[in-house]
Amino acid sequence: MSLAFEWLLAIRFLKEGRMQSWLILAGVTGGVAIIIFLTQLINQLQGTIIDRVLSSQAHIVMRPAEEAVLRFDQADTLTAALIQQRGQRLRSIDQWESFAQLARTTPGIKAVSPLATGPVFARNNLASKSVVLMGIVPEDYLNVVNMNRYLVKGRFDIGSEQTVIGTELAKDLGVNLGDRIQVVSESGVVQNLTIVGLFDINNKDLNKRWVFTQLRLAQSLLNIPGGVSSIDLTVHDLFGAKLLAQRLSKQTGLLVESWMETNSGLLNALSNQTVTNNLIRVFVVIIVALGIASVLVVSVVQKQKEIGILRAMGATQQQVLRIFLMQGAIFGSLGSLMGVSLAFALLTLFASIYKAPNGSIMFTAQLDPNLVVMASIVALLVGILAALLPARRAARMDPVQAIRS
Repeated sequence: MSLAFEWLLAIRFLKEGRMQSWLILAGVTGGVAIIIFLTQLINQLQGTIIDRVLSSQAHIVMRPAEEAVLRFDQADTLTAALIQQRGQRLRSIDQWESFAQLARTTPGIKAVSPLATGPVFARNNLASKSVVLMGIVPEDYLNVVNMNRYLVKGRFDIGSEQTVIGTELAKDLGVNLGDRIQVVSESGVVQNLTIVGLFDINNKDLNKRWVFTQLRLAQSLLNIPGGVSSIDLTVHDLFGAKLLAQRLSKQTGLLVESWMETNSGLLNALSNQTVTNNLIRVFVVIIVALGIASVLVVSVVQKQKEIGILRAMGATQQQVLRIFLMQGAIFGSLGSLMGVSLAFALLTLFASIYKAPNGSIMFTAQLDPNLVVMASIVALLVGILAALLPARRAARMDPVQAIRS
């Protein structure tokens, strides 16, 4: 009965100051909408960017360790250890099968694919292009990079004399699906290959350079029989890739790099976006809280006589306190509901307007339930906490002085 009475008075006070109530409700709605909209937009755009960057590369790459050239003085004391670059000579990972097996049994690793890669020439009649031969085990590589999503013609079915090349390379060589090209190694070994698939990986350079073949054929052409030049890995947790890379480097002694190291510029940009988003959310919450508090402070001043009459009629300080706290809760709950609706409308609008350069969708209009719940709880808490100061002021009013004022 007491709560019903307090709710009734809280709603009545809000109705009497309709303009103020609508203004603060609009502020809460806008605040919740901005928090949800910006967070969802940035999260989805970051996810899209990461997916497009990492969809064509491994999350972790294991390579042979660079050779160290040791320099000694006349007393046989080590004076320097310089890293010797391998130059044009391809190096294989010694005992790569054991390292690949170690990676497969490492918690957090999703897929493992050995590669034999190196420079060769691809030619057709008079056209000749320098390319990168990608010797793979198809079923393993597809678990690391899903090339099927990039195929525009044919199939990713690499046999002993079959290859899949990029659309740009096909244009440069003047070939199409079903045609034959020659792959010439640095040692002069020539291999004829039939094109069974064309891909467009949304990267012009890779479309010009990648030529996929079977692992054994690449090992023979690159003169690394039975060896591989790298081991590609994918992980379950993208942002845990660096720690896994460090762990594997210590265990194997190989040069192990994660995407977070090779794409440090992208990672810094994403981190800066996250920091900016957090700052915006903090300032929005502060502005909304100040707005609610200021409106309720004005409401307390305007309703001094009503508050004094209520106290004189027997209303306790706790009841008056709860009346104004309920107003803050009403602002927070209604504002959160309206803010979620507004945020979804904004996401829908932006999803229909902003497209990628190729016309594809940059992000979809969807709401993260966890984000919606978080924003709603924040709005409710901010509404109640912002109402606390004016509510305490109203509860402490002396009935006689309030009525006389």
